[in-house]
Amino acid sequence: MAKKPRKIGRDARTGQYIPVDEALRRPNTTVVETIKKKPTKPKK
Repeated sequence: MAKKPRKIGRDARTGQYIPVDEALRRPNTTVVETIKKKPTKPKK
């Protein structure tokens, strides 16, 4: 079962993580990144 991707916000000037809603409000100076989760191995 694959996990769903996670979104994070990042300030483009400083590189600090910020909330996604704040990043969407400031599109000129921020980036919203999508991190894909690797599938987990099934337990035996």
